[in-house]
Amino acid sequence: MRYLLLFLILTIVVLGCSDKKKYHDVDKQGKVDTQPRGIAEILRFQKETNAKFKDPETSPLPDRYRKDFEGLNFFEPDTNYRVVAKLERTPDAVPFMMPTTTDRKSAEVVYGLAHFSLNGQHFRLEIYRSPELDSDVEDYLFLPFLDATNGNSTYGGGRYIDLSVPRGDSLIIDFNKAYNPYCVYNPKYSCPIVPRVNTLDTKIRAGMKAFQKEE
Repeated sequence: MRYLLLFLILTIVVLGCSDKKKYHDVDKQGKVDTQPRGIAEILRFQKETNAKFKDPETSPLPDRYRKDFEGLNFFEPDTNYRVVAKLERTPDAVPFMMPTTTDRKSAEVVYGLAHFSLNGQHFRLEIYRSPELDSDVEDYLFLPFLDATNGNSTYGGGRYIDLSVPRGDSLIIDFNKAYNPYCVYNPKYSCPIVPRVNTLDTKIRAGMKAFQKEE
């Protein structure tokens, strides 16, 4: 979620292919891990995300929510939502200013188009890259998307996925790693508004669910 740190207002920093094979790995303690690697990776993402939200140094949650925080709500891991997309790069794309949840606008460029199949349908999503990123994250790609679960089981404004520039023309998109914009939790964050062109006409039952605020 490093991308969202670029949009913290207070600092003004600009800031499917289903893996059904079973793997049996032995860990350092000699225990056998019978979880598929894809599932284990998703569970690790969830665990690391919960740890960030619990830590006051990295959490977007205000104190009143974090003090009783036990964990975020996720869909059950499903490797059917881990797809291999064909990446069509767009080197001639012109930078534009993406609206955010505040008056600020984010400079972005369409790095490429991701073509993939999911739930029996073919889709195309725009993948973005900011020309203002620091050199240590210059390989970062941003994928915001909307889907048919928004406003029900997931946040109405859509979700984000963090990606990295691939070496070839294939790009793995794991919707199990979809997360909510930080402005969902705290209004001090300025988050990009998902472009309507990145709307998926299907239900993505993977990744982070809507945040339930408990007063």
